[in-house]
Amino acid sequence: MGNISELTDQDIDRVIEMAWEDRTAFDAIERQFNLVEKEVITIMRREMKPSSFRMWRERVQGRKTKHAAKATEDINHFKSKMQKGIALNKMSKRN
Repeated sequence: MGNISELTDQDIDRVIEMAWEDRTAFDAIERQFNLVEKEVITIMRREMKPSSFRMWRERVQGRKTKHAAKATEDINHFKSKMQKGIALNKMSKRN
């Protein structure tokens, strides 16, 4: 497991952004930030308004695209146009 307390504000912003995207699997967040699904949920609960967190949880719970093992092969995963701007798994702060 990763250590949530070692994440920078930029890392937390990126984790939230990735978790909010429907087509970004929790496995991708784990590979990039070494955070398991439970830790991502903890971050989302801590950083979001309660109503926003509940809405997000209802949306992603059991969603096949959020769990790579459940995803079918025909699902095309989204690749952000910002992907080229990400270096060493750290996204520079956008102004």
